[in-house]
Amino acid sequence: SITALKYGQNILAETNKYELVISDKKELSGLPQELINAAAEEAKAKGKDGKWVFTLSNSSVMPFLQYSSNRKLRQEIWNAYQMRANNNDEFDNKETAIKLANLRGEKARLLGYKSHSDYVLEESMAENPQNVNKLLNDLWKPALEIAKLEATDIQKMMDKDKIKDKVQPYDWRFYTEKIRKERFDLDEQELKPYFSLETVTKGVFQVTENLYGLKFKQLNDVPTYHPDATVWEVTEANGTHVGVLYMDFHPRASKRGGAWMTSYRNQKTVNGERIAPVISIVCNFTKPTADAPALLTFDEVSTYFHEFGHALHGLLSNVTYKSLAGTSVSRDFVELPSQIMENWASEPEVLKMYAKHYKTGETIPDALIQKLQKAGTFDQGFATVEYLAASLLDMDYHSQTTSITQDANTFEKNSMKKIGLIDAIIPRYRSTYFQHIFSGGYSSGYYSYIWSGVLDTDAFEAFKTTTLFNQEKAKLFRENILERGGTEDPMILYKRFRGAEPSVEPLL
Repeated sequence: SITALKYGQNILAETNKYELVISDKKELSGLPQELINAAAEEAKAKGKDGKWVFTLSNSSVMPFLQYSSNRKLRQEIWNAYQMRANNNDEFDNKETAIKLANLRGEKARLLGYKSHSDYVLEESMAENPQNVNKLLNDLWKPALEIAKLEATDIQKMMDKDKIKDKVQPYDWRFYTEKIRKERFDLDEQELKPYFSLETVTKGVFQVTENLYGLKFKQLNDVPTYHPDATVWEVTEANGTHVGVLYMDFHPRASKRGGAWMTSYRNQKTVNGERIAPVISIVCNFTKPTADAPALLTFDEVSTYFHEFGHALHGLLSNVTYKSLAGTSVSRDFVELPSQIMENWASEPEVLKMYAKHYKTGETIPDALIQKLQKAGTFDQGFATVEYLAASLLDMDYHSQTTSITQDANTFEKNSMKKIGLIDAIIPRYRSTYFQHIFSGGYSSGYYSYIWSGVLDTDAFEAFKTTTLFNQEKAKLFRENILERGGTEDPMILYKRFRGAEPSVEPLL
């Protein structure tokens, strides 16, 4: 566990260490004003007044890659991003990754299993590595073909720009944004003013109230671990206490990247009394600036709804033993409550409830909603391929039946070569910063997002084919999924909610 902790700390140290400092205003070409303002404030906070500082926090590096027309600077920040903890220094994770994979394999073999994957998956919905690999490989080939077509579109645009080079990973987001504008007349900057953190929070609360009758009241007299964190009491419609929710939204030096839900106190029952849970969700959303509140990308909006789904799983738990409460379920079931929540975020009826312009209060126009929906599956080849590549890399590390003798870079290169990953795309997480599997509890479990994708799209059909806030379906989902934790077999719980096993058709 110390080794896994060190792995995570190294990523944080590497992320904090890097800065792209820009002194010449011309080098900001293509960047939205909001990002420029945020970089100026970052520079000021770091004692570099009059300059602009971009970091490896997702809310800084990703929009830089998306909008900067300076290819050389995109390459520089991209290389820093994809080489985190892979620089042969005190924060290097190559040996640590191999050590963790080998120790897990050794433990599994001592317990009589062929590999760590066989050990971990025995009590999951997938049951064994063969079923996981079948799902991933069945999706891999069609996803890769779509990604290759997307790469061809990018190459054509680069040729037009007289760039004599093949598509590189640091080109992908920049040209994808240009193609999105050209094809769908959709600029993500058009959307952000409708997604202030405050209005999205109201939307999340409203969806939850409409489904489950829950109410949220901010508590200002409760201790927090950082000024950024807010605390909320969650109650039933009749005022009965459900639990306490902490929310912490913005990046800072002491905080790792990504988004997650955790429990400070799991729910349990003692002498017939329900002991309420204390739950937290943590994100790294774009910070507010001097001129504007925190304005989220639609991807960040989806992340908020996702993590809130996990929070509901923890908050609504109603079991006897805390070891079975809330999210204490198999990895390939735990993402169902989170991923189903994402579906409501993009529904036109729901968007009109919460997407309000931060300056005017105007509701998001129908034309913009239509553009958002038309662009919904755009760039999905890339998104699916980078995700599947990471999932297959995870399975490769943890399905070994003997100790790995190669170094992490060689192992990863061979793993990706085997599946035919194209040079323009890398796995969503490389070996030295794959926090989910090496220090986040998802070893042999990163596939679970796509496995749960089958469940959540089938589950959402129950609402989509009736009404979005169908009280009967919401009650069934709450009583059989959100409240039951790990007390029964997940498929039995799912069938009790849905009436049948999930169909793959809605996902496809």
